[in-house]
Formats: sequence, structure tokens, C-alpha cells
Amino acid sequence: MVKVALIGAGKMGISHLSILGAHPDVDMVGVCDTSKMVNDFLGKYGKFNCFTDYKKMLNEARPDAAFVAVPTKFHYSMIKDLLAHGIHVFAEKPFCLTVAEGDELVNTAAAKKLVNQIGYHNKFIGTFSEVKKLVSSGVLGDIYHFTGEAYGPVVINKKSDTWRSNAEEGGGCLLDYASHVIDLITDILAPVKAVKGSLLKSIYSKSVEDAVYSLLELESGLSGVLSVNWSEDTYRKMSTSITIVGTKGKIISDANELKVYFREANCPDGYTKGWNVKYITDLTPEVDFYRRGEEYSAQIDYFIKAVEGKVPNKVNTFKSAWYTDRAIAYIKQSAK
Repeated sequence: MVKVALIGAGKMGISHLSILGAHPDVDMVGVCDTSKMVNDFLGKYGKFNCFTDYKKMLNEARPDAAFVAVPTKFHYSMIKDLLAHGIHVFAEKPFCLTVAEGDELVNTAAAKKLVNQIGYHNKFIGTFSEVKKLVSSGVLGDIYHFTGEAYGPVVINKKSDTWRSNAEEGGGCLLDYASHVIDLITDILAPVKAVKGSLLKSIYSKSVEDAVYSLLELESGLSGVLSVNWSEDTYRKMSTSITIVGTKGKIISDANELKVYFREANCPDGYTKGWNVKYITDLTPEVDFYRRGEEYSAQIDYFIKAVEGKVPNKVNTFKSAWYTDRAIAYIKQSAK
């Protein structure tokens, strides 16, 4: 059994706790949150000790691994402490607020040979996994353009300030939502090498952007567009998609549906010339337990298996998340 502790019992923390509690190889040994009400509730109904000081939890519970689900401004110091204690770390995205902080943690985790993962769940969605497989196989020919998009009704009126409205705490559309799309682009195509221009637009928020529009250049030389707007109320919920265009075909995919067009008859197995449509139900592997969504269960299962040494620590690592942090820094600079 892997002894696991959780730091931060907010929305994502509770989601992770639910999945961890159902995992057959996990022993939850502690939860830390600053809210007395949350701790009282979890202490009453949970089978683990609750703490308000995560350092005390580390010393008393002695976990093998920890999940960090707190505002991004706390990531660097907390993860640094966890690594110093020899603890494997899963942290929510984005990784860090600065490239320098992330770089230090990447090197520390590597030097200590500790498993590390950041919660970019799109990599565990079947449609996007199939996109990566197709792109890697070269069936699109020479790829010459991509578009990464995300739209949804997160901020659709002027609201009171929260951490989401404070960029110093990891708030804003760029850090909170565009990061998911950037990470997907990095994984499927290549890391961002440069940003040729960006617009960060405030629609309802006073101190952060609600929309991000950027022209990206990747390390492979490919260029494309990033377009993200979390104040788009023509969508029922946040929706992420990627479009990739090559000389032999085109891919349009979101989390539910994959559409692929091939110009030639020589197609990979399961595809034909012209348009092909596949759905998430056709492409997502089954998980042994289900909480919230297969992708959330799958990412945590992968992390636990990596800690156990059953799978390699190569998905959503600190290093891959660092590339996303670097792209965010490029976008901020170009917007100035």
C-alpha cells in the first residue's frame, strides 16, 4: 500500500480524495486544510487524521506520496518541502508561478529520483491520446498549422474577488485554463519556442484576463494559434479542442469526438479515405474504479503505479509542466 497525504481540501482536493479513497493500493494517512469546518467534517467521516499544518502532517503521518491541491502561489515552497522529505509529489496545475521556481523543482525531483506529476488530465482522455498517436505516426504528412482552443462560461459576470481573480495566486484565464491547451499542444506537437504576439483581454474581471489569443512557434518550427476564452457563455461548460492540418489530412478533436480527414486511400487501420468520426466511448480504456471522470481516475492511478514502480514516470512530469510554464511566461512577455 502507498501511504498518501493530501494538502488542500477544496474542489480539486476533494475530487482527488474521493479517487484516492477508492484506490485499492492507497492508504490515506492524512489530510491538511486551513478550514476547521472542512477538517471537522473529514475527521468525522474519514478514516484518516486531519491537520491544519502540513509540516506537522508530514512528520506525524510520514506519507510516501502527497497530493498538492492549493493555489499555485504555494506550490514552490510546499513541493520543495515535500521533495526534501523524500516524498513523491502530485500537484495540481499550473506547476509554478515562475520558470526559475519550476526549474529548481525539476532538478531536485530528478536528483532525488522521486516520482512527480502535474494534474493536466487531458493526456488521459482517449480522443487526445489518439490524436497524439496519429500525429506521431506521420499519417498527416507535413503538418503546417494547428489551432488550440478552449471556451466556456467560467466568468460570465462581474464577481467578488477570489484567488481566481488574482494572478499572483495562479488566477486568470491564462494560468487556469489556457495552460491546459498549451500543455496539450506541447504533448502532441512540441514545446513552445517563441510567441510572436499575444492579446490578454479582460471582459468581466478587473485584475486578470478572461481571454487569451496568441500566435505560437514551436521547437519543431511549426506555428499555430492559441485561442482561449472563459467568458464565453454560448458553451454549456468549458470545452477544449485542437485542430491540426497537414498535407495528407486534418484532425479536429475535443474531449468527446475525434474527426479525421484523409486525402489518400492509404490510411491507418480503422480509418478510410475522407472523413472519419470516432467517439470518446470508442477510445477510452476502462478504469478499475470511477470517480468524476475516467481521466481523473486514470491520472491518479498512473501516479500511484509510478510510485509502485509498475509504470515509468513519464506522463505529466514536472519537466513537461515546466515547458507549459515557460510558454506562459513567453505569452505574458509578448502581451506587453
